[in-house]
Amino acid sequence: MYLLMIGIASLLMKYMEFGPVAAWPWWLVLLPFGLAALWWWWADASGYTKRVEMEKMYKRKQDRIDKQRDALGMLTAKNKGKKR
Repeated sequence: MYLLMIGIASLLMKYMEFGPVAAWPWWLVLLPFGLAALWWWWADASGYTKRVEMEKMYKRKQDRIDKQRDALGMLTAKNKGKKR
């Protein structure tokens, strides 16, 4: 995402002829878009995207279970050592 934002910012700066970016060659201005595409390809091919999504889903599930246990007055891993 950061590469995409950098690419958009540099593209706008090049188009508006603002700052030192105006003197940069076009391949350098468009390089962040290529790097972003490469990153997305690698993240999908390596399973990184799926792994991160599964971790988020597991955390939401665990938070929901902990909230339900707390509402029922059952001890959770967070408060096992505490006295009520």
